[in-house]
Amino acid sequence: VQPNNYSAFYDDERQNWSIMFESEKAAMDFSKQVCIAKCNSSPVLDSVLYQDLLLGEGQGVEAGDSLEIAYTGWLFQNNGLGQVFDSNVNKDKLLRLKLGSGKVIKGWEEGMMGMKKGGRRYLIIPPAWAYGAQGVAGRVPPDSTLVFEVEVRRVKLVKECSGSDGHSVSSRDSPAPSPVPNSDGFSAD
Repeated sequence: VQPNNYSAFYDDERQNWSIMFESEKAAMDFSKQVCIAKCNSSPVLDSVLYQDLLLGEGQGVEAGDSLEIAYTGWLFQNNGLGQVFDSNVNKDKLLRLKLGSGKVIKGWEEGMMGMKKGGRRYLIIPPAWAYGAQGVAGRVPPDSTLVFEVEVRRVKLVKECSGSDGHSVSSRDSPAPSPVPNSDGFSAD
């Protein structure tokens, strides 16, 4: 996925191709179908498949960063999208999540790494990385593969701290653990 409704890819002979779409929606729909095709052509889905729909801006998120996310989740049925089992897109509240905290399914933790603010990503998550053999009563049948469209609306990077020499150092570069960010301390950036 590239800016201005472009997608780029390499074919089997390593030749580079680009496709320009008439609209952002057409580019996103195509990217979703590519991700579904990857899933359907895989003999065994044993890891999270993801496809960027919109790249977003800024630094890629990593473990410890706090995010606010809009999402929709579908069951993967009959080689494509089944019924929606969860969504917060038409609700007032975004999902608040500290990446790497283990509060969401493993497939989300893995599939969202590197996303940027404003980014959208399509995730196809195998059962072992989702709810496994137990499923979720009344919503997700046992051993279900799940599809999510996630959008990072807000990001709060791990807090900055002062280094031993008095200069400000990002906690990502510091060996010392950073304090847990306050979940209400989100800013527009």
